[in-house]
Amino acid sequence: MKLPELLFFGAFLLFIIFILMFDLGIFKKKKDHGHKVSTKEALIWTCIWISFALSLYIFLFFSGNILHGIENNTQLLQIASQYEHPINLSSTDFQTNISIYNHNLALEYLTGYIIEYALSVDNIFVIIMIFLSFGVDQKYYHRVLFWGILGAIILRFIFIFLSSALIQRFEFIMYFFGGLLIFAGVKMFINRNNKDKIEPEKHPVVKFASKYFAVFPSFAEHKFFIRQAGKFFITPLFLVLLVIEFSDLIFAVDSVPAVFSATKDPYIVFFSNIFAILGLRSLFFLLTNIIDKFHYLKVGLSALLVFVGLKMVFSHQFKSWGFSTSDSLIVILLILGISVISSLLFPKKS
Repeated sequence: MKLPELLFFGAFLLFIIFILMFDLGIFKKKKDHGHKVSTKEALIWTCIWISFALSLYIFLFFSGNILHGIENNTQLLQIASQYEHPINLSSTDFQTNISIYNHNLALEYLTGYIIEYALSVDNIFVIIMIFLSFGVDQKYYHRVLFWGILGAIILRFIFIFLSSALIQRFEFIMYFFGGLLIFAGVKMFINRNNKDKIEPEKHPVVKFASKYFAVFPSFAEHKFFIRQAGKFFITPLFLVLLVIEFSDLIFAVDSVPAVFSATKDPYIVFFSNIFAILGLRSLFFLLTNIIDKFHYLKVGLSALLVFVGLKMVFSHQFKSWGFSTSDSLIVILLILGISVISSLLFPKKS
């Protein structure tokens, strides 16, 4: 990691930590650390996180070269080649080239953000199912999701930069990721109408935790841990947190490679992932009661996964066709737009 990358990355993490601590500070004031998030509150926070994400897009659009500390054409050509940006830098004018690079980098970030944000909606189905299966009181949803997303940030950091290192070293990894996404998309389409169930006592994470830790027999309000009669217990609420972390890890196996179809720059993948999963929590509270109305969304998400998988497997063909980052973004928006509009025009029959 070069000094400009380290400074940019550090500033980004400090900003995220500050916002999360601000968020935690607000809700810590709530009685018993429990607070049922209203639709209005969820809408405000969703707008805030989307605004932050779009602000980074604007910054990258005008000053994206700051990320890697690019100061001349030689550095620019090296970075463009290293991360295989689909841009033509034939001009010897550095300002022209840097403008082309910045505009493309911003588009790659926006495409990755939309992919991750869209796929996060599928994760909301799973989180809702986990909360309902474990019988968690709605006023503790926010607390569990806060710490769950904090853990997800750490896991995404490891997964993204490890994947990037593998892609840089072994080109065939992209074909593997592409095949994985095509398989996941086809599987999602086939199982789109299946009603998944979670049996808490049979879940592998619950069985593993119960084997090595003493589990308190009931919820202890907002607490993850409790000490009683000199003995340390983990609570069912902590088990819910572990299950959500596990589900996010499984989810990342599909979503992270999908973003690598938009850009091979690990920093852009990380930034787009983090803003998407931070927005996931507020989006969860916003969509909880209406998510069933978008019954064609899983069809759209399965098509999205297949598309990005094909783009990774046949990357050389896509390049030869002159398929740009903006073309990918248009296709992705069309897929998602058609699935949402179809759901509203043709509602599911009771």
